[in-house]
Amino acid sequence: MRSRVCAGLFLAACLASPFVARAQFQEPTKEELQMTSDPKAPGAAAVYLYREETVDDNHHFHTYYVRIKVLTDKGKDLATQSIPYEKGPFKVLGIHGRTIHPDGTVFPLTTKPSDLVDVKVQGYQRNRMVFTLPDVDVGSILEYRLEVQYDDNIVMEPDWDVQQKYFVRKAHYFYYPSTSGGVVNSRGEPMDRLMYFASDPHVAVVRDAANHYSVDATDIPAIPDEDWMPPLNSLIWRVHFYYTHATSGAEFWQAEAKHWEKDTDKFANPAKSLKDAAAGIVAAGDNDDAKSRKLYDAVQKLDNTDFGRAKSEAELKKEKIKPAKDAEGVWKQKSGSSDQLALLYVALARAAGLTAYAMEVVDRNRAVFDSSLLSMGQLDDYIAVVVVGGKEVFLDPGQKMCPYGLLAWRHTVAAGMREGPKGVALEGTPGNSYTQNTMDREAMLEVAADGSVTGSIRIVMSGQRALHWRQVAITNDDGEVKKQFNEWLKDVVPDGVQVDFDHFLALEDFNANLVGIVKVTGQLATATGKRYFLPGQFFASHSTHPFVAQDHRAIPVDVHYPEKISDDATYNLPEGFAVDSMPQADVVPWGGNAQLRVTSKSEGKSVEIQRVLEYNYTLLQAKDYSGLHDFYQQVATADQQQIVLLRAAAKAAGN
Repeated sequence: MRSRVCAGLFLAACLASPFVARAQFQEPTKEELQMTSDPKAPGAAAVYLYREETVDDNHHFHTYYVRIKVLTDKGKDLATQSIPYEKGPFKVLGIHGRTIHPDGTVFPLTTKPSDLVDVKVQGYQRNRMVFTLPDVDVGSILEYRLEVQYDDNIVMEPDWDVQQKYFVRKAHYFYYPSTSGGVVNSRGEPMDRLMYFASDPHVAVVRDAANHYSVDATDIPAIPDEDWMPPLNSLIWRVHFYYTHATSGAEFWQAEAKHWEKDTDKFANPAKSLKDAAAGIVAAGDNDDAKSRKLYDAVQKLDNTDFGRAKSEAELKKEKIKPAKDAEGVWKQKSGSSDQLALLYVALARAAGLTAYAMEVVDRNRAVFDSSLLSMGQLDDYIAVVVVGGKEVFLDPGQKMCPYGLLAWRHTVAAGMREGPKGVALEGTPGNSYTQNTMDREAMLEVAADGSVTGSIRIVMSGQRALHWRQVAITNDDGEVKKQFNEWLKDVVPDGVQVDFDHFLALEDFNANLVGIVKVTGQLATATGKRYFLPGQFFASHSTHPFVAQDHRAIPVDVHYPEKISDDATYNLPEGFAVDSMPQADVVPWGGNAQLRVTSKSEGKSVEIQRVLEYNYTLLQAKDYSGLHDFYQQVATADQQQIVLLRAAAKAAGN
């Protein structure tokens, strides 16, 4: 009897370093040795000359082979390869490599690879085999091969990422499926159908008479590398093989929904102890909204082991705590993983008489859900849906410090499997509104006659930015938090200005706005003759505006979440100076998608500039890019306006 083992984690990571089954090294051609660039990949740091991968489920080996041409100094980084694999059922054997210089000199790999532990938890260990090819320089050809062997009771249906970081001249993939049959899933159910999913029409899968599968491709473009891209699984050329019992997608998801619902409801069972706990949290006169919020706060107070350290088996045994197998156990233990806490909230809500549903979604920072890929492995995280006042409220109790009523952005505009009034179905989650994610930046600045500046910044955040910094504070010490906050601000304030983060306000109250207090010093004004110039937009003059330099785009845009950013900068001017000009009031609209508003005023010895940027979109298709590009070009132009000062005496004399 075979038992099917999911090797997706190993494959996804190591496909960046493919090898050929017991292949001999190829002799480089004269053209390969002498080439300094590739006209089909202009400006590339390196190109793959050849990639090959073979999976043989009958003899239980997976082999990889790769040849790379290094074209620039950046491409030399490919000399070091890191190959993740699952320790135990998998063994990495026969790593061979060499470097070939343009003159044909060969430098073989002689050092022993390092076998490093990457992840080690009970019952699972992932290692990383690391090696560095010798004497690599611009113009070198890197060549190496590797074989992974695995246990006889495992099948490894391949997951081929045909596109790579760099252009690929030629690639060949081959798969020998198991002929012995008997493949079963983790529930012991027979998986008698081998299917595959090809994400792009450029990838043609060929099946021969012997039931072997192959893919051959040439001139494969590099994986897109642009700002604000959606997850790569929705973009790249790939082929995924899988075993299934279903004859159609509808049959697969219907069957999996029944098992998922059974397992989910078993964990989220509102046991008597949870009913007693819920009764102690809510009051008899509470309405559904008050109940829901109180239960949410109670779950948020528990120890979330995904944002800290989970207790070891020995620690649990010493404290006489059994590992939680359901929501009742999580409540007794007062700690759990993000998924466990999300399901605990569902159980407590049901125990309190609320209508609550569980939902498991894909992490949108990692992937986009694809219903044509028949795999429950796509799903990552549990969230909760509670009915309040006849309306569904989506909640993220497993995200530490996430405010009530907000989903972490990676769970918005995502899809997955959920319970509902009509049963279990595949559905999507709502997005945020820009009013849920706000950032108000206020700068009070004292400008001296020599152009130096002192002052303070007060940053008030709600929604996603507040959640981000609260989670950073949970997982890092104060020094690291300060370092990261200062680094973020350096990309915001003008050149010459130094920022020094001081402290947060309301850091522990996730339902309140988060406030950051920052000190400012440095040189702000520049002088040209009798004029002094100050940045009109203190927080935006140094910003790198997205979507300005690129005229056209073929890839959708994913900005993660909508937001409202309000800036207010007050410049207190030195004696003897007067305002000659300053940014004018302006409104830059882009339909219902975005808007920029600028206002300014000068009173006595101070100038105040206000800027509000609102964008209420998350995902945009490539066809909408021209409007986005035009809008941000106007924003960039507006943000470059300056405040011009003249000495009062010079201005009085007619200058």
